[in-house]
Amino acid sequence: MKTAMFQERRPEDKVQCSLCCHRCLIPPGRRGICAVRENRDGILYSMVYDKVIARNIDPIEKKPLFHFLPGSLSYSVATPGCNFRCKHCQNADISQLPQDRSGLVLGEDIHPEALVEAARRNRCASISYTYTEPTIYFELAYDTARLAAEAGLKNVFVSNGYITPEALQVIRPYLHAANIDLKGFRDDFYRKVCGAKLQPVLDAIRLYKEFGIWIEITTLVIPGHNDSDEELTGIARFIRSVGADIPWHVSRFHPTYKLLDEPPTPVATLKRARQIGLDAGLRYVYEGNVPGEGEDTLCWSCKETLIERVGFSVGTNNIENGKCRHCGAVIDGAW
Repeated sequence: MKTAMFQERRPEDKVQCSLCCHRCLIPPGRRGICAVRENRDGILYSMVYDKVIARNIDPIEKKPLFHFLPGSLSYSVATPGCNFRCKHCQNADISQLPQDRSGLVLGEDIHPEALVEAARRNRCASISYTYTEPTIYFELAYDTARLAAEAGLKNVFVSNGYITPEALQVIRPYLHAANIDLKGFRDDFYRKVCGAKLQPVLDAIRLYKEFGIWIEITTLVIPGHNDSDEELTGIARFIRSVGADIPWHVSRFHPTYKLLDEPPTPVATLKRARQIGLDAGLRYVYEGNVPGEGEDTLCWSCKETLIERVGFSVGTNNIENGKCRHCGAVIDGAW
């Protein structure tokens, strides 16, 4: 356990948590919506500071981040827990563990120093806080990110975007990139499918951009739920309003967890979504979860292929000093 950041005491030993946008008011002996932050006698504690449930060496493309150190490795870590209840969660066995198993918290006792050392030993260029929601293990991520930055490593969040402005402000100096899920563009979809609200996610995306953190957006396109032209156009236009340079990943859904009644997303739907993004004025739109389909980076100016990809593997890279080798246009990202 570790004393939680972003807490304020309230009457009757209740605690107000201001780490994520649920802003839970937690009575003594109870936990917040994330199920990993517990009020003990009027003090809020993180139950997962030293409970790492997953760690792997991944290509950065798996996050997915296509415009941030392509071809590099990222040391990926996670603890149990999440502040969303997505019915289609692909990592529900760890993200929903405390909720589905009566508060159970499992994981290895690994501290920030050991995580940074492991990343360096395995020649990773970054540490990614991923698989579950990094916001809910903020204390571990923050302490690790500071040490990683001192060691010359970059830090990456793979997030649902439900962090509060005050928490993002604190980690801002050490956070270099993020892939943020924009799961849909209707509040009722967020409420019914994810257990959250849409507007805080939109606000966070704008704030990440304002803070100068490199961001890419992912939308898992689910047949019958968020795949209409209207919804996809709304997402694309919103991203364009924040920045035409933000890559948008439209990814294929596969039935999982509690959302088993829909088929996998047709490739034709992803092609349509990609075209909607390009028509909205986005420079870079990618199709995800279909290896070899819509994964290459094209120059937004001359349309020549710059980076060839198949799955998480990077082939030819025609970006030189951040510019297209063919026409000299500046290609957005961190190269």
